[in-house]
Amino acid sequence: MLQRIRNFTDNTNFTKAVMVTIAAALPVLILSHFEMFEIGFAISLGALLTYPADIPSNLVHRTKGLVTASFIVAGCIMAVNLLHPYPWIFYPATIIVVFFLSMISVYGQRATMVSFSGLLAIALATGHLHTGWDILIYTSYILSGGLMYTLISLAFNYLSPHRYTELQVAECMKLTAKYMKLRGDLWDIDADRAGIVEKQLHLQVEINLTHENIREVLLRSRTHAENSNRSRKMLLVFISLMEILELALSASFDHSKLHEKFSAHPKVLTTYQNLAYNLASALKKISNSIENRKKYVKKHQLLKDVEALEKAITEYENELGKEAASEGVWMLSNMLHYAEKQIEKINIIERAFTTSIEFKDIKERDKDLEKFLTPEYYPVHILKENLSFSSTIFRHSLRLTMSIALGFVIGLIFPLQNVYWILLTIVVIMRPGYGLTKQRSYQRIIGTITGGIIAFAVLSFVHHPVIIGTLAIVCMILGYTFTAINYRIGATFVTIYVVFVYGMLNPNINDVIQYRIVDTAVGALIAFIANYFLWPSWEFMNLPVFIKKSIEANRNYLTEISLYYNKKGTVTTSYRLARKNAFVEIGNLMSSYQRMVQEPKSKQKQQQQVYKLAVLNHTLLSSLASLGTYTQSHKTSTASEAFNVVVNTVIKNLDHAIALLTMDVQAEEAHLANNEELAMRFTELKNIRARELREVHVTEEEEFRLKMEEAHLVIEQLVWLNSLSEKIVKAVRQLELTK
Repeated sequence: MLQRIRNFTDNTNFTKAVMVTIAAALPVLILSHFEMFEIGFAISLGALLTYPADIPSNLVHRTKGLVTASFIVAGCIMAVNLLHPYPWIFYPATIIVVFFLSMISVYGQRATMVSFSGLLAIALATGHLHTGWDILIYTSYILSGGLMYTLISLAFNYLSPHRYTELQVAECMKLTAKYMKLRGDLWDIDADRAGIVEKQLHLQVEINLTHENIREVLLRSRTHAENSNRSRKMLLVFISLMEILELALSASFDHSKLHEKFSAHPKVLTTYQNLAYNLASALKKISNSIENRKKYVKKHQLLKDVEALEKAITEYENELGKEAASEGVWMLSNMLHYAEKQIEKINIIERAFTTSIEFKDIKERDKDLEKFLTPEYYPVHILKENLSFSSTIFRHSLRLTMSIALGFVIGLIFPLQNVYWILLTIVVIMRPGYGLTKQRSYQRIIGTITGGIIAFAVLSFVHHPVIIGTLAIVCMILGYTFTAINYRIGATFVTIYVVFVYGMLNPNINDVIQYRIVDTAVGALIAFIANYFLWPSWEFMNLPVFIKKSIEANRNYLTEISLYYNKKGTVTTSYRLARKNAFVEIGNLMSSYQRMVQEPKSKQKQQQQVYKLAVLNHTLLSSLASLGTYTQSHKTSTASEAFNVVVNTVIKNLDHAIALLTMDVQAEEAHLANNEELAMRFTELKNIRARELREVHVTEEEEFRLKMEEAHLVIEQLVWLNSLSEKIVKAVRQLELTK
C-alpha cells in the first residue's frame, strides 16, 4: 500500500495538481487574513484558468504557452466585462471569439489547451461581472494569477527537471515489455492469436503517445548544456527501446507451423517462450527501478536462458540427425538470433543505469533529431485550409459555438442561478468526437451527483471552516490528479471542493448543490445533442484518410528498406523517419477505429472491414520490420533484379490500394497490366538468385549455404509481403464497394 501511495504521489499528474492547488490556495489564504478575499479569489481564478495550458515540453515552449494562455485568459475576461452591458454587441462578439478560439486547435495540442483556457475564461467571466475601473483592476489580478502559476510551474521544473522524462521513459519500457509479453503469449499452443493481435494494436496507440511525449521533452531539450549527459543517456535508452519494439514486431514467426513441426519436441518452444518472457520481465524490472528511484539490480540471467535454448536446439538436432533436423534448426536459429539481438539492446539500457557509457553513436545523430519532432510553427494558411466542412476542427468549432449560443439563450429564458455552469460544462465536455463527448457527459453527470451527495453529507456534520477548507484543498489536489486518469472520479472530487468552497461562503448550500447538478445536466445534454445533430464528424468519414496514411507509411518504409538493401552502408535518417511514421500511422488508424466503436451502432459502418485493414497493415508492418531488421543485422549480398521487381510490385500494389481510396482510375488500369510479369518473377526468383550467386563464384560450401539462406529468407518475406499487399488491395476494394 505504501508503494502504491508513493507511485501515486510521484506521478506527473499529482505534481501538476499540487502546483495548481498551491497557486490557487495561497492567494486566498494569505489575502483573506488582510480582508482581501475577493482579490485573492481573482488571482486564484487566473491560476486555475492558466493551468490547462501547462503541458509537457521543453522549458522555452512551456513558458511561451503559459504566458500566452495568461494573456488570452485576461483578454477574454476583460472583453466579456467591457461588452456585457451592450447585449447587441456582447453576444455576436462572444460567438465570434468562441469560434476563433476553437479554430486555433488546428495548430496542435498546445494550441488546443491554450484555446481551452480562453474558452473557460469566457464561460467563467459571464458569472463574475464588473464595471468601470474594476474591470481593469480585476483583469490585472487574473493576469497576475496566470503569471504566478507560470512561475510556480517553472520553479517545480527546476526542483526536479528530469523526473517527467524519467517517468515517461519508464512508462515506455513498461508498455514495450507488455508488448513483448504479448508476443510471448503467441507461443501457447492454444493461444487466442486474433485476440492477442487486437491487444497489440490497442497497445500501439498507447506506445505512440508515450513516444511522442518523450520526443517532445527529450529532443527539444537536448541542446541545454546543464543536462547534456543525462539527456543523452535517456536518449540512448529511448532509441534502444524503439529498436527493441522493432525487433519484437519483426519476430513474425508462423506459430502454427512451428507448433506443428515441433509437436514431438515441445521443449525447444517452451524454452524459447521462457526466454521471451524473461526479456519482457527484464525491461519491466528496469522501469520499476526508475519509478521507485532505486538502483537497478539484475534479476534475470538472460545469457543463461540463451545457453538453455542453444542446448535445446543441439539436443533436437542430435535426436533427429543433422539432415532431418536442418530445416528445424534453421528456424530455431532465427529465433535464437532474434533473442540475442534483444539481449544486446537490453544490455545497452542496463549499462545506461549501472555504468558510464559512451555517447559517440548519439552524437552522430544529433544533427538529424529535429526531423523526428512535429514542427512548432503557426502559419496562417493552415487556419485558412481548415475553414471548410471537410475539417473536423471546423465542424467542432461550429458545433461548440452554437452550443454556447444555446446556453446563453437558455440562461435568458429560464431563471437559473448560475448560467455560467452550463457554459463551463459545455466547454469541458464537448469534444470533436461523439464517443468521447458521450463518455464525458455521462462521467461528469455521475461525478457531479456523487460529489454533491458526498459534499452535502460532510457539510451536514462538519461546520468548522478550517476543517472544511483543509478538506477542500485535499479534494482539489485529488480532483486535478484524477481528471487526467479517471474523469468520473476527477469530476467527483472537483464537485466536492467547489461545494466546500461555496459552503464556506454561502450558508444555503442546498441551493448550490441543486443548481450545480441541474446546470451540469443541462450543459451535458446540450453537448450530447449538439454532437449528434450539428454537423457531426462520424469517425467512419475520417477512417479512409487514416487507412490511406497507414498504407502510405508502410510503402515508404518498404522503399527505404529496398534502398538500404541495394546500397548497404549505414542506416539513414530517412529510413528511421519512415520506420517511425509507419509505427505512428498504424497507431493513428487503430485510434480512429477505437473512436468509431464508441459511436452509435448505426454509425459504425464497415467496422469489420476497417478492423481487417488495421490487422493487415499491422501484419505488413511486422513483415517489413522483419525484412529491415534482417538486412541491418546480416552482411547481405547484392540485391538481385528479381528482388527489385518484386519489391516494386508490392509498392505498386500499395499504390493501387491508395488509388482506390482516392478514386484514381488510371492507377487501377496500370495495376492490372503488372500482374503477369509478377507471376513469372515469383516462379523464377529462387533459380535466378541461385544462378546469380554462382556467377559471382561463391565456391565455399558454407558461404554458399549462408547466401542461399539469405535468399530463402528474403524470398519468403517477399512472397509474404506480396500476399499481404494483394489482400490490402482486395480489402480496400471491398471497403469502397460497400460504401
